[in-house]
Amino acid sequence: MNAKLQGKVVCVALNDSQQLENLADTFEQPPYKALPTEPVLYFKPHNTWNQDNHAIEWPAKQNELVVGASLAVIIGKRCCRVTQKEALNHVEGFALLHDFSLPEASYYRPDIKGKCIDKSATISVPVLTSDLSNYKELELVTAVNGSVKRYFPLSRLERDVEQLLEKISRIMTLEKGDVIAVGFAGERVELQPYDHVTSSLGEVLRLENIVAGGE
Repeated sequence: MNAKLQGKVVCVALNDSQQLENLADTFEQPPYKALPTEPVLYFKPHNTWNQDNHAIEWPAKQNELVVGASLAVIIGKRCCRVTQKEALNHVEGFALLHDFSLPEASYYRPDIKGKCIDKSATISVPVLTSDLSNYKELELVTAVNGSVKRYFPLSRLERDVEQLLEKISRIMTLEKGDVIAVGFAGERVELQPYDHVTSSLGEVLRLENIVAGGE
């Protein structure tokens, strides 16, 4: 499988059940007035695509940068209005994805500026779906400069891979090479220039990037 991003990249926000629980009171207030009942999605467009072991430029004129790590589902064949039962038949493999972005204070509208930084979406070398059939039992670990900053058990996903593919394939057709980042730990990891970010899922997937220095 090709480790390069080559199709559209769809990221799922607010898919950490613990995060949703913590935000329950916030979402009862305007402008939300209720917890989301459908997946909350955003895109990482072509200018953001990057790879494992490549540098991330510190965004110009910004004082903050954060990162989240997600299991990434790589679509293997055209996928439209599939059921949960048949969803994995359309998946070619799994990878890890880093989303480097600006901190966000609201989920009410997509944060285009914060999510569309050049070269801010990196993907690991992928593995076959069969190599990670137990993904729900694993924990996604993110470290900065060798110090673990975030543990995210994938059992904490509000919607699992099969549920998300059913939902998303009813919103849009997914094509071969498309990537779905299925969920991030509720709190992103704060970064500084020259930080070395490493994420891993079990013994199978690993992704590394270095943040280049700011101006």
